[in-house]
Amino acid sequence: MKIDTHQHFWKYSKEQYPWIGEGMEVLAQDRLPADLEPLLKANGIDGTVAVQARQVVEETEALLAMAEEYDFIRGVVGWVDLRSPDVEAQLERFRDSTRLVGVRHVVQDEPDEKFVLREDFMRGIGKLKAYDLVYDILVFPHQLPAAIKLVKRFPDQVFILDHIAKPYIKDKQMSPWESDIRKLASFENISCKLSGMVTEADWHNWTAEDFRPYMEVVLEAFGAERLTIGSDWPVCTLAGQYGSVISIAADFIAQLSDNEQKAIWERNPERIYGL
Repeated sequence: MKIDTHQHFWKYSKEQYPWIGEGMEVLAQDRLPADLEPLLKANGIDGTVAVQARQVVEETEALLAMAEEYDFIRGVVGWVDLRSPDVEAQLERFRDSTRLVGVRHVVQDEPDEKFVLREDFMRGIGKLKAYDLVYDILVFPHQLPAAIKLVKRFPDQVFILDHIAKPYIKDKQMSPWESDIRKLASFENISCKLSGMVTEADWHNWTAEDFRPYMEVVLEAFGAERLTIGSDWPVCTLAGQYGSVISIAADFIAQLSDNEQKAIWERNPERIYGL
């Protein structure tokens, strides 16, 4: 079984998705499960984890409703306001949902590079374990030092890093991203998604070799037992179609044993997210 651990859905409106700006017109349209399903079948993907793209609780409700209708959506990473004094009440709303497997905040857009270390945010993080929820870390490289401190602070919380922390692939920049990735991976409570790389490269002129140095670092740091693969569809369509994007990581892990590949595609997603 192959699980795509990172994709999105939305009913597009300019007001709800202000981050879809000039040059990103391909994203300015509805992207729904019926659009993704044939792509999954064509590429031999059996299931997905749908991840939030709006910072409202209604986003979580909408994704869970889609998961009820489409069996291929194996899990949902939603949003709750982790900074809110009533975060527990928000989490309680979804306690009985078997498809809610994690939550995420779009930290990459926060101007404070130490946002995840704010007391109110960390209080919210501290509530997730009781609900068996993973926290997806979405950061840029300059935010990695704070992410490292967050993961260290909560050794019993399960974390997963989205998009290998979005290194500057277009500029072929490895430092200090590489050293920070290795520090982050030293904590056993965090895994990493091989996802979201094409949008950090030259959208129109990338080759698979552009990503190899970064994937090699991540593989060495986390090991096959803490990696998953994600397409980041439909955001990935800014730079490539579903099949070509998912094959970047798929072709890279082909060097590994069958058992290691099975772990990355199936066992790790199921274990990490409790699918």
